[in-house]
Amino acid sequence: MKKMIMGAALAVMMSTAAHAAETVGVSMALFDDNFLTVLRNGMQDYAKTLDGVTLQVEDAQNDVAKQQSQIQNFIAAGVNAIIVNPVDTDATAAMSKLAADAGIPLVYVNREPSNIDSLPEKQAFVASNEAESGTLETQEVCKLLGGKGKAVVMMGELSNQAARMRTKDVHDVLATDACKGIEIVEEQTANWSRTQGADLVTNWLSAGLEFDAVIANNDEMAIGAIQALKASGRSMDSVVIGGVDATQDALASMAEGDLDVTVFQNAAGQGKGSLDAALKLARGETVDKKVYIPFELVTPANLKDYQAKN
Repeated sequence: MKKMIMGAALAVMMSTAAHAAETVGVSMALFDDNFLTVLRNGMQDYAKTLDGVTLQVEDAQNDVAKQQSQIQNFIAAGVNAIIVNPVDTDATAAMSKLAADAGIPLVYVNREPSNIDSLPEKQAFVASNEAESGTLETQEVCKLLGGKGKAVVMMGELSNQAARMRTKDVHDVLATDACKGIEIVEEQTANWSRTQGADLVTNWLSAGLEFDAVIANNDEMAIGAIQALKASGRSMDSVVIGGVDATQDALASMAEGDLDVTVFQNAAGQGKGSLDAALKLARGETVDKKVYIPFELVTPANLKDYQAKN
């Protein structure tokens, strides 16, 4: 009996020790990005609440080769799991193979990998379903325009699945009976950037392009559009501006009456969810291949709810 008790106690101690010191390597596409900063901070804040969990967080600086090198370094260091926010979602198959060959669990976060339907064992994807993001945004823009008008579309980096999907959402909504009176007069990438967004809209305005709405794949580009429109003397009451992410800057812009619609993407929730998934996989637990954190529409009517969340 005494031996059984001691054996049980030893098993508990071994299990606790297995969880006591775990290191997760994290490769973020870019530190200098408002949304990804919230995601990264959410992950790091959550890690601080977990006993024995250490994060090794690296900035890939939007360089695919650098990101792949970081993954190789994580593997060489013997981390328990890896989390990747991909620079290029078309380059994820090679990353998956590196981790799978090393037997180390890997979780992609926020940006859907191109090999999502063929992820190896012990790999998963945590994000929000992009079929909802651009759809919610564009439906609200359509409502505000009364189903008629001219719109410009600002796309994120075309190497990112999110940019491609959100743009498809825009086209799908504008093809519906309620919104088919809205014409897309220009559609170009501004690479998720506020500065590039401002430059793009400035160029459109300089060329004499007329439009009633800006439908941007993210808030940063939408804010850039607002800056360009204001600099040109355009009244913000005369144009509908939409974005995605509900960042702090976007909510402040909405409070000022400039941004008309955004879509809350729970960055901190994605960060927490990706770390949870990585740790479960490292411990041999089962995780769904796709873990979705819902998107939520944000308008001036419910703005205060989201200001409280930030």
